[in-house]
Amino acid sequence: MAIGQLSLIEESGPADRPTEVQLGHHSAQVPLQKKRREACNRLMEILDQLEGKDVYIGSYDIGGRHFWVDTLKLGRMRLEYFPLRLRSEKYYLPEAIVLWGNRSGQVRIFTDYLVDVWEHEYFGYWEYTLSFQNGFWANPLDPWKSHNARLEITRFKD
Repeated sequence: MAIGQLSLIEESGPADRPTEVQLGHHSAQVPLQKKRREACNRLMEILDQLEGKDVYIGSYDIGGRHFWVDTLKLGRMRLEYFPLRLRSEKYYLPEAIVLWGNRSGQVRIFTDYLVDVWEHEYFGYWEYTLSFQNGFWANPLDPWKSHNARLEITRFKD
């Protein structure tokens, strides 16, 4: 290869391996890595806009059956990304995002099963909904995490 010539392997980025999901005797290969990368990039854009502002956090299992956190206020929110790297790297994908508030309040977002981010604007506030998918009810990918959960970030208009 000549000097200054680009390789196709270097420019394509990390390989997306599909995740195998099983339901009974059947299995399917789902490309979760691509959805995760798109959702994380969207989430990081939103969190950059919200940094330094007061936000409210709500977290629940799908169907609203169980609230883990409901309207937790994080005043003057600060962000930390893990692993610590430059966010300007081309294929940076954080494994965890920590939202810090005043009085040492914090919420940790683990991005391993993040699949989608929605933005809704209402009359007096914005609501950002994060969707986490962990396989199916009977066959989760990780048995220690909920099969489907939501995290809501609410920012009231000034």
